[in-house]
Formats: sequence, structure tokens, C-alpha cells
Amino acid sequence: MSGPFDRGLSAEPAEGLTRDYSVSAAAGDEERVVESALRPHSLTDFIGQPKVARQLELVLEGAKRRGRPPDHVLLSGPPGLGKTSLALIIGSELGTAVKITSGPAIERSGDLAAMLSNLAPGDVLFIDEIHRIARPAEELLYMAMEDFRVDVVVGKGPGATAIPLEINPFTLVGATTRAGLLTGPLRDRFGFVGQMEFYEPAELQQVLARSAALLGVELTADGSAEIAGRSRGTPRIANRLLRRVRDYAEVRADGRVTRAVAEAALALYDVDHLGLDRLDRAVLEALVMRFSGGPVGVATLAVAVGEEPHTVEEVCEPFLVRAGLLARTPRGRVATEAAWQHLGQPVPRGGVPLGRVTADPQAPGSSSETLFDA
Repeated sequence: MSGPFDRGLSAEPAEGLTRDYSVSAAAGDEERVVESALRPHSLTDFIGQPKVARQLELVLEGAKRRGRPPDHVLLSGPPGLGKTSLALIIGSELGTAVKITSGPAIERSGDLAAMLSNLAPGDVLFIDEIHRIARPAEELLYMAMEDFRVDVVVGKGPGATAIPLEINPFTLVGATTRAGLLTGPLRDRFGFVGQMEFYEPAELQQVLARSAALLGVELTADGSAEIAGRSRGTPRIANRLLRRVRDYAEVRADGRVTRAVAEAALALYDVDHLGLDRLDRAVLEALVMRFSGGPVGVATLAVAVGEEPHTVEEVCEPFLVRAGLLARTPRGRVATEAAWQHLGQPVPRGGVPLGRVTADPQAPGSSSETLFDA
């Protein structure tokens, strides 16, 4: 199978966050245009996510045989793993139109009612970042998902009247990067929930091979392996790095993307062999060099690197924790042994227990309190 994730997918960062770095999983406007050209159009072209793909194939095939719209679908997972691509594939497999919107764009229940009333029978309504939909619109969505009907309230006060409005049967596809923020009543109305997982390097190499063919890039196997290893298990990042390496190969090499060319290009763009970028390394270096490995509060750490606390917490830390370079403890952030080794620094003798500061128990005033509080 080849797949949708050879290109980035549409997922938004947390509210107020932007990150213009090569390894950010969020997609910008220009990148969405490139993604549209690389996006697969069927489940057979879909690379990765084998469990979700097989389950979804059964759901769609069963619905087609019954001649009815399939159950509503919720796709959950980190940004860049293909939720938008999969939503578009659902429409393509069903042979129906896909109407696309996002949770933050639906501010009033009337906006959603107008959108639902314009759906043709069997259409797919895709709501990205559905956990950010306004509460009045969400409550309207409950009845629409179950009974294909909405009540439009006309007037105000004692004279207000609810007018029932029948809508055509449709399939709602919701995508979220934060499934825990969905309310129980909304989550329970989805008949199928797919949890998107990070990609293995071999899957990312398939994604890169497909993208390179579509972009007309000569990509060697070792060059593909080098890019895949720095892509954080995320197809969107893999495709972005491929385009940056392609630029380097065309301008400073012979146009072929080999391991040597990929290494030189990614070094120029400050992406190291683990996929860490400038900000990730700045966080680690501050933690290790300035605060002796921690524990240190996130607010203090953010000041040290010149970023907002929520940027450090929401943008940098998830990958650092997943890579085993940083640990979150009740006392603050702590650098692991892997972080010291990655920065080429000697690990403190005896190590530093997570959440505690190594101290001589015989020394006056020794304690295990946090060194640097938030």
C-alpha cells in the first residue's frame, strides 16, 4: 500500500501556538497546497496505519453494500499523521462530496445548521479539531448525528419557537489532536474511532519514495533512510524535509538526494540525527548546562530559552519525552541520561534521580528539594 501520509496532514497546533521550524508537525497555508498534490485518493494508496485502514475498509464496504451512509467516524492522533487525508479518502471511497470545516470556525449553532442543511444525501462533513467546536453548535450536532434533524430556534424569550428541520443522511468525520477534550456525549455518538499511530522508519521510507516520484526527485535508499530517521515518525515532517533536501541537492549538488547530501542539508537546517531542531536543543541545553539537569519548572525553562511556557510545554516537550530525553516529574523537568549523552556531556557521577537533586546526606543543609521552581 502507498499512502496518504506521504504528505502532511492537516492538524493544528494548540491554540495560540505556531512553530516555523522544519520539524514542526503543524501545516502552513503554502504547505497545505503541496499536501493536496501528494495526498492519496484511495485506501489502496494509503501507506501506514494498517489497523485503522483495515477497520475502516470494513466499515465503508459494509455501508456501501447496505446502500446507507456509514457510521460517523472519529480520527484521533498527533498532528501530521494523515487524519485529513483519511477523511478525504472516505469521501472518495463512498463516491460522495466532502465538505470541510474546522471546530474553531463554527462559533454559532446557526452556522452549523446552515452547513448541515446544504448537505446532499450521503455527503461527508469533515470537522477538523472538532474538540474546539463551540458548545451551542456541539449540542445541535447531537441530534443531527442521531436523528438527522436539527431544531432551529426562531425568536427570543417566551415567544421563541423551535422549528424542526430535517436534513439528509450524512457521515460526520471528526479529527482531533486532543481526544481527551471531547465531551462524553459527543464522543459516544461516533460509531468508529480510529487512533492514529506514529510511523515506523520503514513506512516513512515508503512515504518518501512515493513523494519523491510525484515531485520528480531522484532519491536513493540511503538518502531516504537518513531523512526518515529524522522525521519523528511523522509523514508531514518527512515530506517537508524531503523538499528542503531537494532544494539543497538542486542548488549545491547534482540533484540526487543521497545520504551525504541529506546529512549536509539537514545540518544546514539545524535538524540533528534524532530529529531535534534548534528550539528542542535549546531546551535540552538549558536544562543540562544551566540547571544541572533539573528538576526545573517549565516557566523558568521557558525564560531560559526565550519562549512562552506553553510553547515549551505543548510544542517541544511531547517529542523530547517520547524520545526519552526529558522527564516530567512533580518537582519539574529533568534531563535523562540520554539527554546528557546526546549533548556530548558526561553524565553526573551516580546519576540524578528523577525529581530529586543528588546531595551528600552528611552535608549540612542537604535536601532533595527542587533546585529551580517555576
